[in-house]
Amino acid sequence: MTWQSPARLWLLLGVLALVVGYLVMQRRRSRYAVRFTNLRLLDRVAPQRPAWRRHVPAGLFLAMLALLVVGFARPSAEVRVPRERATVMVAVDVSTSMLANDVDPDRLSAAKQAARRFVDGLPDEFNVGLVAFAGSAAVLVPPSTDREALHEGIERLNEGITGVQGTAIGEAISTSLGAVKSLDSTAAKDPPPARIILLSDGANTSGMDPMEAAAQAVVVKVPVHTISFGTPSGSVDRGGRAIQVPVDGQTLKAVAQETGGGFHEASTNAELRAVYEDIGTSVGYRKERQDISARFIGLGLVFAMGAAAGSLRWFSRLP
Repeated sequence: MTWQSPARLWLLLGVLALVVGYLVMQRRRSRYAVRFTNLRLLDRVAPQRPAWRRHVPAGLFLAMLALLVVGFARPSAEVRVPRERATVMVAVDVSTSMLANDVDPDRLSAAKQAARRFVDGLPDEFNVGLVAFAGSAAVLVPPSTDREALHEGIERLNEGITGVQGTAIGEAISTSLGAVKSLDSTAAKDPPPARIILLSDGANTSGMDPMEAAAQAVVVKVPVHTISFGTPSGSVDRGGRAIQVPVDGQTLKAVAQETGGGFHEASTNAELRAVYEDIGTSVGYRKERQDISARFIGLGLVFAMGAAAGSLRWFSRLP
């Protein structure tokens, strides 16, 4: 346990002084009673009072002060916080072919819109990460529940963000699996329930073979759902020359079938919901440093109520 305001603990000296003062007063009181030698008369003028019980309210009151001082010093400690481990990775193709405008306004913009809709529809407690891929793949946003960071990552998606031209679907899947394994300290040995949603025009041109990556996903039981963007007549303009970039749905369909995922040529909200409806849950824990001053303050208030109740019960007055 650590303290955010340790200097405030010096106030405990004041509590200690009150304890000493109370003990001194009790000792003086017993001396005065002994000086009064007529014991029969003493019994009449000073009826018998509770023995040990008379110290209980004072003890509780002093304990309350000590606990409030400790809480005032703002203690903090590492506590185990439950965390939903279910994870969804969104992989978006940012290759040059995704600039084709055969999908309004273009393939990449349509994929980004679909990614936003998908993310907004996910349960808040799910961990979601973002992977961008062209000739290589990179994790833009590690899986977490931070939706703002995810939206910012989607906004950053553009051609060339990975620095390598091409379309590496296999690398995108492998990179997404790696991000899932790094979710927490136990994910490598105890993988969380996960899904990958891959948005692309499907023309694999570089990197790992998509089916090899799909086999890796099968081993760790992570279905890959694919959404295809584009038409057979798509093209991009390069230096005034139209380059044909027809959509290749066969690759995406084969990956989805191999891993037990779904293949879609249109990304409706209903289709996107089907991606995560059966994902299941897995609650894990993470260590997080938290302010625990409320524990001490709460216990101090309980002691204060105990002191008041004891004083009213035995002495008919508040301490």
